[in-house]
Formats: sequence, C-alpha cells, structure tokens
Amino acid sequence: MISSIRIAAKKQPAIILCSVILLAFFLAAILAPWISPHDPIQVNLALKLIPPSLDYPLGTDHLGRCNLSRLLYGSRVSLGFASLIFIASLGFGLLVGTVAGYRGGLVDSILMRFCEGVMAFPNLVLVLGIVGLLGPGLWQMVLALMMVQWVYYARMIRNMIVGMKQQNFILAARISGSTTGKIIRRHMIPNVLPPILVMGTLEMGWAIMDISALSFLGLGIQPPTPEWGAMIHEGKGFIRSQPELMLYPGLMILFVVISFNVLGESLSERFNVKKHY
Repeated sequence: MISSIRIAAKKQPAIILCSVILLAFFLAAILAPWISPHDPIQVNLALKLIPPSLDYPLGTDHLGRCNLSRLLYGSRVSLGFASLIFIASLGFGLLVGTVAGYRGGLVDSILMRFCEGVMAFPNLVLVLGIVGLLGPGLWQMVLALMMVQWVYYARMIRNMIVGMKQQNFILAARISGSTTGKIIRRHMIPNVLPPILVMGTLEMGWAIMDISALSFLGLGIQPPTPEWGAMIHEGKGFIRSQPELMLYPGLMILFVVISFNVLGESLSERFNVKKHY
C-alpha cells in the first residue's frame, strides 16, 4: 500500500502537495509546546489587540493572548480529536461491518437497518441532538461525532465483506480448514482497510469541520481552551475592527479541510476507490 501511494504521488503532484501541507500541520500540532512563543491561555489585558510584532508575530486577541500560540495549540485540538474520532469510528465500524457482512441473515438485517436509520438524518442535525441531550463539552462532542460516524464505515465494510466472502481465495481458505477468525484477520481485513483508509482522508476533513462548527456554536470546546472554531466565535465581536481574529483560524480550517479533501479525492481516483454505502 505504501509503495502504491508513492507511485501515485509521482503521477499526481496534488498528493505530494497536500501530504506536505498536512504533515506541516501535524508537526506544528505535536511541537506546539516547544515552538509556541507564549502561553495560549495567559490573559494580559495591557497587551490586548496589539498588531503583529517580533514578540507577537500575529498580534494578540481581545484578552491579550498570543494569536500564533493559540493557533498552534488549536491545531492540537482540531487535528488530535479529529484523528481520535476517525480511529474510534473506524474500529467500531470495522467490527460491526465485518460481523454483519460475514454472518449475513438476521444479524446483518438488524445491524444494517439500524445504520440506515442513523444515515437517514443529516449528520450535523443528529450530532446537535445528541450533544443537546448529553450537554456541551469536549468529550460529549467527541462521543456524539463517534456515534454518528461509525455507521458509514460499518456500511462500507459490510458491503465489501459481502462481495469478498464468495471469492476464490476465501473459499480456498475455508476448504483448507482455516477458522472464521483466521479468515477475517488474515484475508478480509487486510483487503478492506486500504480503501477505507483512503476514504478516511475525506472523512477527516468533515470531522474537523464538525468540531469547529460545534465549538463555534458553544457546544464543543469550552473556553479558555484554544480551538479554531471557538477562536472564530470569540473573534466575531471584533469583525469590523480586528477581522484577523476570525481570519487566522478560518484560514487554518480552510487549508486543512481542502488538503484532506484533495488528498482523498486524488487517492480515490488513483486507486479507483468508491463509496459502498
């Protein structure tokens, strides 16, 4: 899979460009405690809304906090929790989709009807409803997004497993005496994961958008924790006098989401990966 991606990158420069951009964002998130010039939550009203300078490269916000430091720490929240949502949703979706696709019958019908029921609602509307029941907060938001996202992976994996279990190499493994667990572990999951991971690059962009949207509405990350959506919410009161307070985090969201989407689309076209909803 890695060698195939390298070959694809040579043929499609967009893959290289987006990969470099995303790698830079992830490195910035990881190294934020060491490269941030100031404490991102330290309030200093004497320095509020100062313009960019050597000490504060992007200036300060309405509470005198360093904008650059808050952007760097905000990337840890946005990218880190989007990755957590992706991994957890994929793991649970892989379990449910594999069981449904391999077992079939009543188990398959019950699980897939439940997934279809969840998919009948718009994602953000359903997430807002769950967060409304659980209450605003970081982990409530993460849990709500996981509860909505896993059904898409389960549906895709189930459809791939159904199409795969009658293929010759699976039938040969059964005839040779391989157990169900061994067939799933050694033959099915390795063939299911690569296309799912490619599609996951698209879902990462949506996860970041959802995190930012919920934080902007006050239902996700709570102050003073820096997060891009929450920073846009805090800066909207200064849109006329200090528009950069909304512009900086907005550009971060834009660059990351576009990079994930272009990377996902490029990889999907290169490997002919299609959604199996």
